[in-house]
Amino acid sequence: MKILLAEDQAMVRTALASLLRLDGEYDVDEAADGNEAINSLEENTYDLLLTDIEMPHRTGIDLVHWVKANAPSTKTVIITTFNRSGYVNRAVQAGVDGFLLKDAPVEQLMQSLTAILAGKRVIDSELLLNSFNQIDPLTEKERKALRLAADGLATSAIAKQLFIAEGTARNYLSEAIAKVGAKNRVEAARIAQLKGWL
Repeated sequence: MKILLAEDQAMVRTALASLLRLDGEYDVDEAADGNEAINSLEENTYDLLLTDIEMPHRTGIDLVHWVKANAPSTKTVIITTFNRSGYVNRAVQAGVDGFLLKDAPVEQLMQSLTAILAGKRVIDSELLLNSFNQIDPLTEKERKALRLAADGLATSAIAKQLFIAEGTARNYLSEAIAKVGAKNRVEAARIAQLKGWL
């Protein structure tokens, strides 16, 4: 079985890759960020993508979307330290095959991967329970604008990046601020990140 492991923290990536290789069943390629992962996915065929959620350039959820559109036979699993309901909801909507916590026992990880490769969907029960009462209020356009605002971009720069009018960008930000109950765009981005909505 061929796995692509996308994880930006080198120590975690190396340890996890070694662990998977020890099992003897897995041939593991590694990617240090979202762009590296896309390059590998374009050049190779994988049975499974095992990805962190927060990475430079593209998130784990971005990768799940890419795989579903371009390599639908590849199973997708997000493994994270972040127990945030918004992440779970967005990952499930993207069609992820598995969502696991990094602090789970090794045996549980291996059993979950086997089950996912056999066609089952595995979502950590703790994550699933926490996600039930948390509805993500943001639209995809509001999320993109807020993510750029979190990176410190001005409204004009956000408009340029999203190919929209400056007034439209301002509206997206205002809507997002109101929906999360924040005073300004910085606070809105912080709240949305904490909830896993960005």
